[in-house]
Amino acid sequence: MAQEYEQLLIENQLCFPMYACGRKIVAAYNPYLKPLGLTYTQYIVFMVLWEKESVNVGQLGGILHLDAGTLTPLLKTLEKEGYVTRERSKEDERVTIVTITKKGNALKEKCKDIPLELSKKGSPLTEKDTKELYRLLYKFLEGSPGRL
Repeated sequence: MAQEYEQLLIENQLCFPMYACGRKIVAAYNPYLKPLGLTYTQYIVFMVLWEKESVNVGQLGGILHLDAGTLTPLLKTLEKEGYVTRERSKEDERVTIVTITKKGNALKEKCKDIPLELSKKGSPLTEKDTKELYRLLYKFLEGSPGRL
């Protein structure tokens, strides 16, 4: 059957394999994160906070490519659990500063082996392919979306 709208074929969409790979990656993390009561999005927030200890919501959103509408409820949950504190900046009341707590830092010990465990499962990509994919994905994130 001839396709009248080639642009609507799933095989012509860059967005689809990116979406499907993202879902596959998150699914691979879930068995490690679920016992800790974490979602993948919470986990990546922790990775930033373990590195920086304190960051404002705008900076956090910029690093993770997440908007405030996604981050705010997530951070409220983490605050309720005692993993982070949220305070208004003294310099600018519109800015919220997120700081990891001792309890949040303690979670780092429980998460430290997750990347290693996932790498043991293997990848269809060579190390060279992985580095190239990483470079291309960040090039995409930093530029305009182009053809999706």
